[in-house]
Amino acid sequence: MLKTIPNQITIARLLSVPLLMYLILSDSNIGRIFAVILFFLAAVSDAVDGYIARSFNQTSVFGQFADPIADKLLISGALIAFVQLGELTAAAVMALIAREFLVTGLRIIAVHEGQIITASILGKLKTLSHMVLVLIVLAARSFPLGPGGEIAKTWALVLAIVLSLISGAEYFYRSRRLFV
Repeated sequence: MLKTIPNQITIARLLSVPLLMYLILSDSNIGRIFAVILFFLAAVSDAVDGYIARSFNQTSVFGQFADPIADKLLISGALIAFVQLGELTAAAVMALIAREFLVTGLRIIAVHEGQIITASILGKLKTLSHMVLVLIVLAARSFPLGPGGEIAKTWALVLAIVLSLISGAEYFYRSRRLFV
């Protein structure tokens, strides 16, 4: 189970979350720069482990469970750190994280009913928008982006919230038969 490369990459991503949060909250410029690098590598590793798993027939139940959890913890950890730093509001971050809990709960109900809810293109775009948001906030904290950094952060946040709401609604609409 854990011997496959995709599962090892997923575990590495899970283990990187505390270090990422430490680096984000770091008072040093070098710590913040390392946070950008670590988050970028973790975000890329999400695509890499999925590609390897599918290409080499190394998908597993563990990977199907742990990979989305790793993504959620990585992004949620960064977003929570941003609230502590005053970079994002608690209400905005709660909207993003609440969607994750609701869709995960929906998936648990579906499994209980013998169904699987697969990731949709909107769900994948939502994840990408969250990763872009985190990278923009990290970059703005680490490099002098000027007013363009604040504008990019605002638009990335709006896009992340909109895609969270739309993709969450799509998952519930597609799964409406679970509630009748």
